[in-house]
Amino acid sequence: MKSVEMNQLYETLLCSPGMKETVKVDVRISRKSILLLSQIIQKGLSESGNQALEFATIAGAESSNELQEMLKTCLEKANLFELDERLAKLRKN
Repeated sequence: MKSVEMNQLYETLLCSPGMKETVKVDVRISRKSILLLSQIIQKGLSESGNQALEFATIAGAESSNELQEMLKTCLEKANLFELDERLAKLRKN
């Protein structure tokens, strides 16, 4: 599918009934996977010109903020928040 078609598909899916409802998800995941997932999502949301950023734009700022808050919560619960911040500083250098 072309990028324009994918954007239209995601716009349609994201505005369908019930998509703004919150759900409770009980997940058991290793610290390693939480850290890896957070790095992948942060990189995807920060690099311009990639598909992840395009989809985040389609979903809106509210969804991006919600995703970042979820990542922050996961990192805090896994006691990895400080490590993630230090890794972010290393990436900037």
